[in-house]
Amino acid sequence: MGNVYKKVFAALDGSDMQLEVAKKAVVLAAENEAELCFGHVVDAVPVEATGIDMGELCSEVQARFEGQIKEALDAARADARIPRVTVSVDAGQITDTLHHKLIEPYGADLVLCGERGLSQVAYVFVGSVSTYLIRNLRCDVLVVKQGE
Repeated sequence: MGNVYKKVFAALDGSDMQLEVAKKAVVLAAENEAELCFGHVVDAVPVEATGIDMGELCSEVQARFEGQIKEALDAARADARIPRVTVSVDAGQITDTLHHKLIEPYGADLVLCGERGLSQVAYVFVGSVSTYLIRNLRCDVLVVKQGE
C-alpha cells in the first residue's frame, strides 16, 4: 500500500496541546511523504469592531505562532521526506475560517487537531472545533487526545 496521505494539515489553537499535535503531524507527513501545513485562526469575532488591521494582526500572530511550534516546524523543514512545509494564519470565525479559508483551499486529505477537554457545560454552549471538523470535512480527521 502506497502513501495514504498527500497533504497533511495541523489545525493548531494556541493551547498547551498544540506542540503535541504539531509533532504528530510531522511524523505522519514524513511517513506518508506528504506536504504539511500548520494552520491557526485568530478569533476575530471579539475584535472585529475595534478597527484593528487584521492583516497586521495575522502577521504578528504568525510570527509568535511559528515561535511556539519552532521545534516541530524545524523538524518538518529538516525532514527530506516532507516535500513542502507551510504555515497559514488567518482571522475570522474559527470553524468557518479554518474549514473554508485554510483547510479546503489547501486540499488536505488528513487534518489533525487537538482535544480541548471542555467541560460538558462549556461544550453545550460553545461546541467543539474538533467535532465541527469531524462532521463537516470530507477528509480524515485525527483528534489528538490530551495526555493524562
